[in-house]
Amino acid sequence: MNKVFLDTNIWLYAFIETQDKDKYEKSKDLILQSENIVISNQVIGEVGFNLLRKAKFSENDWQKLIKAFYLNYEVLPLSETEYLKASLLREVHTLSYWDSLIIASALTQDCHILYSEDLHHQQTLEGKLTIINPFKN
Repeated sequence: MNKVFLDTNIWLYAFIETQDKDKYEKSKDLILQSENIVISNQVIGEVGFNLLRKAKFSENDWQKLIKAFYLNYEVLPLSETEYLKASLLREVHTLSYWDSLIIASALTQDCHILYSEDLHHQQTLEGKLTIINPFKN
């Protein structure tokens, strides 16, 4: 079972139709075509913050989306394990605090792919997690 982790920006492009139709369509397709999607409660929080603020989602719409996340995907609550793993990653790699938590979450859940626009395309971490920017040609 190959698990994939989707970074916040993938979800936001799928939910907010912007001028960049290509990113909107690719993000939607990626979500619909991927099996075994893992996300963390950090990603849910970041998505909610942006949808409520920037996309003017109603609280009712946001509540429905929260339920959909938990119903359809594996949601990882951040624990001591992820925080310590993120700290170790920052010691070795040049990563932001938030990006290191995303990567730590993907690694602790044995994900093989992390889809993100913000990290180094095709970088492999710990020999098992490959970062893919789905918008790179």
